[in-house]
Amino acid sequence: MSTNITPDHEEFRIVCPPVNKEDGRLPRKYTDEGQGAKQRTSPPIEWYNVPEGTKSLALVVEDIDAPDPSSPLVPWTIWVVAHIPPTLKGLSEGFSGKQDQELGDEFGNIAEGNNDDKVPGWRVPTMPSHGHRIEFKLYALDKEIHLGKTVYKERLLDAIEGHVIGEASMIAVF
Repeated sequence: MSTNITPDHEEFRIVCPPVNKEDGRLPRKYTDEGQGAKQRTSPPIEWYNVPEGTKSLALVVEDIDAPDPSSPLVPWTIWVVAHIPPTLKGLSEGFSGKQDQELGDEFGNIAEGNNDDKVPGWRVPTMPSHGHRIEFKLYALDKEIHLGKTVYKERLLDAIEGHVIGEASMIAVF
């Protein structure tokens, strides 16, 4: 006997529609290998089934296969986004770096944090080789967090500790 699962019972999930369904590849235009204006554009991201009671969402995107000369793997932070209203269903392509007036009122409090290049916004580093996994991790939080003027991954992860009511993640390959 099969059971139909209604949307209310589906798990919290995140998707990046341009990621190739067959091999999980992130298109080049979202990396430093894109051409001209089609370079380092943040990809569109969508999420579904935000947990009940969510007051805010936060996103961390990392290259989880980044090499470090002093240790085998140290994740490289590509993008940090905090204060995302739970009423939003995603972030559009090219969201990173847009000004508040371009986006509208519901985007007004969203903060883009510094990546590991020490600049705010989407920044896929130059890859020494292909095949790196890019992890998109979305956190559903039971409160709005306060991070001060400069948002970065470590500060975000410390602030959300004990307030995560759901996590959704996906992997893309570069």
